[in-house]
Amino acid sequence: MTDAPGTQRVESALREATDTRAVMIGENVLASVPALFHRVFGDRTAVVVADENTTRAAGEIVQQRLDAAGRDRRDPFVFPGRPALHAEYGNIERLSGWLREHDAIPVAVGSGTLNDIVKRAAHECGRGYLNVATAASVDGYTAFGASITKDGFKKTMECRAPTAVLADLGVLVAAPAKMTSAGYADLLAKIPAGADWIVADALDVEPIDPRVWSLVQDPLREATGRPAQLHAGDRSAMEALIEGLIMSGLAMQAASSSRPASGAEHQFSHLWEMEGLGEEPQGDEPPLSHGFKVGLGTVAIAALYERLLARDLTGLDVDGVARRWPSWERAEQRIQASFGPELADRAVQESRPKHLDAGPLRERLELLRERWPELRERLRRQLLSAEQLREQLREAGCPTTPGQIGLSDARLKETYRRAQMIRPRYTVLDLLNETGLLEECVEELFAAGGFWTRS
Repeated sequence: MTDAPGTQRVESALREATDTRAVMIGENVLASVPALFHRVFGDRTAVVVADENTTRAAGEIVQQRLDAAGRDRRDPFVFPGRPALHAEYGNIERLSGWLREHDAIPVAVGSGTLNDIVKRAAHECGRGYLNVATAASVDGYTAFGASITKDGFKKTMECRAPTAVLADLGVLVAAPAKMTSAGYADLLAKIPAGADWIVADALDVEPIDPRVWSLVQDPLREATGRPAQLHAGDRSAMEALIEGLIMSGLAMQAASSSRPASGAEHQFSHLWEMEGLGEEPQGDEPPLSHGFKVGLGTVAIAALYERLLARDLTGLDVDGVARRWPSWERAEQRIQASFGPELADRAVQESRPKHLDAGPLRERLELLRERWPELRERLRRQLLSAEQLREQLREAGCPTTPGQIGLSDARLKETYRRAQMIRPRYTVLDLLNETGLLEECVEELFAAGGFWTRS
């Protein structure tokens, strides 16, 4: 483990974590896999789980190191490299069925998708696992849940985080550049996600835990501040990125929630993923990454925040908004009409917990009107402009316009309305929906000369 200040932050964060006991980040640490495994699992048997791509990236070396250390291990479980592996429940069933044939501890060699599959399969088998990261592509390495598609609906399934994580900088720098870019986008998303938590805190919906907040937000500007150097392969920028991603996962453990790392920008991505955006490979290109969708969602939500912050909500017509507020029955009809049959019922279930009756809504709007000056200043301190975020994403090699991810302007416009319906988490989409300003703000973004029309 390195002696950098970032490592000290990780060690401090581990004291808040519920599942992960050890994290190792540094140069040439792949050789330390056997020692790290022994540290957390003792003399248990190890089994490498990888796909054909991650086997070449690091899996073969991991197996060699385990052999050289005299570790008792089983032959690896290797998923095909093509077609691209998906975090679908069928893959979890395949792996968990195989794991139940023995008691070996999985050593997951891979990034987001493979890690989520192993995470859930190990959880179902009642055992921990060790992850060897092969790309700085996601914040989910140390997260407590796994983002899995089951019955056509993408959701975070309950499962424990890895017992240990190892990230070798040489392996990460050698990963495909698009994977690093995706990880950068996923980390940059914590800026608007933090703003959403500030909104929920100010309106007494979900208070901020200062300890957890600091795990994500304290290193965030440093970790995302050198996108061009990161894209060029700078190792110190890579170390900052993987540390920030791991810290986000540890924060989710400490909070027992993805709130510290996920807001409306992730709701955009989740909706697009549930509807299959970018799932089909184009020639030799892999499917569109989660991070790239989140990155566009980050810009989209930052632009929406700018429209919100341009308004003075101290003069909000609370009585008028409350009179026009729909009953749950009317809201349910709108949700049903906004989705196909495969998603509509689930969207209704997700939306119901956060729909207020007119009386409680009036109380929340009065609170908003009272606290708006302070809330607006907190949000301004937290946020970066949509143009600045777009520029940082561009420097990191990420797409920054709808067309670059195969999304039409019309579909993006509808996403602002529909993403609010697929999760119970309170975000800026809910604030604008409850104030009756969502449609107005979205129209401004797409009007002639508006943000998206000049992109």
